[in-house]
Amino acid sequence: MKLYLIAGEPSGDRLGAALMAGLRTLAPDVSFAGIGGPLMQAEGMTSLFPMQELSVMGLAEILPKYAHLKRRIRQTAADVLAQEPAALITIDSPDFCLRVARIVRAARPGLRTIHYVAPSVWAWRPGRAARMAEVIDHVLALLPFEPPYMTAAGMTCDFVGHPVVSEERASNAEAQAFRDEIGAGDGPLLLALPGSRRAEIERIAPVIGEVLGQLAGQNPGMCVALPTLPHIAERVAELSGNWPIRPVIVEHAPARRAAFAAADVALAASGTVSLELAANDVPMVIAYDMNPLTLWLMRRMALVDTVTLVNLVSETRAVPEFLGRDCRADLIAPALQSLLSDGPARAEQREAMRLTMQRLGLGGPPPGLRAAQSVLDAIARS
Repeated sequence: MKLYLIAGEPSGDRLGAALMAGLRTLAPDVSFAGIGGPLMQAEGMTSLFPMQELSVMGLAEILPKYAHLKRRIRQTAADVLAQEPAALITIDSPDFCLRVARIVRAARPGLRTIHYVAPSVWAWRPGRAARMAEVIDHVLALLPFEPPYMTAAGMTCDFVGHPVVSEERASNAEAQAFRDEIGAGDGPLLLALPGSRRAEIERIAPVIGEVLGQLAGQNPGMCVALPTLPHIAERVAELSGNWPIRPVIVEHAPARRAAFAAADVALAASGTVSLELAANDVPMVIAYDMNPLTLWLMRRMALVDTVTLVNLVSETRAVPEFLGRDCRADLIAPALQSLLSDGPARAEQREAMRLTMQRLGLGGPPPGLRAAQSVLDAIARS
């Protein structure tokens, strides 16, 4: 059995690789074609072209490459049809993947189409699910509340678990070694997580500096670790260089895992990082700012009253959020200080994080294996 997989981002490459490993476990005769990054290639795929060509975000980045991306869409669709797979599996990157699926569906209506990562229609733009249903038969969902939204639009859908539950975590010994290395001792260790994109980091870094200025006097000996990515580490170091507590910049995966395991509390930009913090039992405050017009538009379109996945999955509002005009040090610092004491706010949040991990599949079969079984079941129904 041959399957055609398309991933366009590093996160999709990770999902695709775990899915491929699961498929080889359940169906040893399976073979793969498509587009993927180094992890998917390590699982046995020869990528049609480098996945990095698809890793573009934002209108300003896409416009200069629009004609090239259109050619890649047509090339990919033609390759799918030529390979004659049992199913087309697209992984996130909907702007590219669903355009390929639409061409393939028009040429070969009977080919089973599967999309991995449900669109967040529960948060905004619910019409996306109906448009996706025109070209997708089955969806693999990362969040437990997503399947009803997909089935209502006319697709089948399985919750297969979130990859955060199977990610490697540092041991207690590794966490203690990290604290010793940075000189944290028995004092509080705060994780500063200003985001991964330059624009958001430049907006949020000054606010974090002001927050640390307020916390430093109340928490003698506080240390700060700042996990980031190698390609932006230099800029992050520049932006945090004048913070009242100079952070330890953490670039590489082993040290990042150790920092998450060692931390007492975190101040993080909005995003999936909240799940990584929950997996490591790190209480958090979420802060985010953006262009005022963008924020106004998002709030008008939003269907939920929180942006934090821990709050959504646990069905609580245990994680405090400070967004837009509220992204201010005088509001954020007291919320963090309350989490540094072993009081009700910390206890409530730790219970919400425990419930979140349970609902995302912790302790069950690995998400890649669950996704593989869902794929095989979907193909069997075709």
